[in-house]
Amino acid sequence: MTRRLAATAFAALALAGCDSDDDEPEARKVTTTRVHVVEGLGRDGDFAPDDIYERLAPGVVTIISLFDGGTSLLEDGGEGGQGSGFVIDDEGFVATNAHVVTTDRPGASGDRADEVYVEFSDGNRVAAEIVGSDLNADVALLKVDPDGLSLTPLSIGRSDSITVGEPVAAIGSPFGERQSLTIGVVSAVDRNIQSLTRFSIGDAIQTDAAINPGNSGGPLLDARGRVIGINAQIKSQSGGGEGVGFAIPADTVRRSLRELRDDGRVSYGFLGVTSVTVWPQLAERLDLDDDDGALIQKVEEGSPAAKTGLRAGDDEIAFQGNDVIAGGDVIVAVDGRELTREHDLTDLIGAHDSGDRVQLEYLRDGQRKAVTIKLASRPAGASP
Repeated sequence: MTRRLAATAFAALALAGCDSDDDEPEARKVTTTRVHVVEGLGRDGDFAPDDIYERLAPGVVTIISLFDGGTSLLEDGGEGGQGSGFVIDDEGFVATNAHVVTTDRPGASGDRADEVYVEFSDGNRVAAEIVGSDLNADVALLKVDPDGLSLTPLSIGRSDSITVGEPVAAIGSPFGERQSLTIGVVSAVDRNIQSLTRFSIGDAIQTDAAINPGNSGGPLLDARGRVIGINAQIKSQSGGGEGVGFAIPADTVRRSLRELRDDGRVSYGFLGVTSVTVWPQLAERLDLDDDDGALIQKVEEGSPAAKTGLRAGDDEIAFQGNDVIAGGDVIVAVDGRELTREHDLTDLIGAHDSGDRVQLEYLRDGQRKAVTIKLASRPAGASP
């Protein structure tokens, strides 16, 4: 069972006010933002979790979301949730998971929280605005007023060069236990995990660093203290962390945050096919010239794929425990980049925006063909 990691808030929030000295002239009440820039972590290749925690934990925040009029679960059936996040710049922008600040209840999936609060390590708790949420990547961008806050922005690294076995650290608020550190390694890369839509998130990072409900939205950090992913899900039989956690990769996070900041939404290209990834034995069974590719199983009516004439087959076969529809086109490359099991059709199409033109190479009746297609905008719940 895969579980998202936002923890339910089981107690009402007490939002503390700030006392002021009424005798102090108003002109003397000046607030400033203190920004702490962290540099030089892990330059010698050493993994120093204590150093990472000491210098970067202040940039990790706890996020409290209230739904249904700002009540908690203990009050009138309302809902509350708690997760983690991290500061990304000196302007007060904070990254987290979309599922921390939205709901995935049936009939209300994607509805935003009525109120969101960000709590910093020094005890400051301030209201936040939801700038935007990307349900397809499970990423959200928040904004707080930075005046009077001490901010430690975290640097977002790259996820395309991480290796299995490299050490990582996770900081967050599991079960509401704020500023908790766990360590582990990258267990695997190129995983597919479920988003808040029916579309999967590709290239996810698997880690054995213990993450639990409440860790959602917190950073997964490499030895140099760079964010290589946002902790998002666990696979668990018991509901707790069992060493199989998943993080949304930094390259996906970076794109999502950039577009949310610019437009408040993220545009994903849509081709309109359902496919099965080809493996060598299936290729041999179907007498295909390529061992890799995407065998089209279904073409969505009215989609770019349908308008271009891409076809699915109509011959259903059973092979190695799988029901496969044979006889359709097999897409083997996107813009000259060959499909592989690590970089499949979903990944390559999802990296494009709606309106982009892509060149597809595909096999039909043993012949290699090419076509240029203008991608549409991905509908909610659609296949690639």
